Amino acid sequence: MPQVIFLPHDELCPDGAVAEAKTGETVLDVAIKNGIDIEHACEKSCACTTCHVIIREGFDSLNESDELEDDMLDKAWGLDPESRLGCQAIIADEDLVVEVPKYTINMVSENH
Repeated sequence: MPQVIFLPHDELCPDGAVAEAKTGETVLDVAIKNGIDIEHACEKSCACTTCHVIIREGFDSLNESDELEDDMLDKAWGLDPESRLGCQAIIADEDLVVEVPKYTINMVSENH
């Protein structure tokens, strides 16, 4: 069972976190299931960039991004070559190290 290591984030998980994941789950679902409340204003429909994450290790094990996700990522704050939308990044069989950017494009938190 792969692990997802979330790097420390001042508000969401100050000490970082290590979570067990099932193959086929999204990075966002694993985060939420483990109390890391990453924004997801569009309710996981790939219509915003609030669940933007950076995959620091294990990026190549994820499913390929599609054109819609790539277009959405162009609008994300702090875009990186290893950026993905957490709602679209499907976990395979490799451990991941995930950084949640400090900011999103939302002016106000949706508080899910």
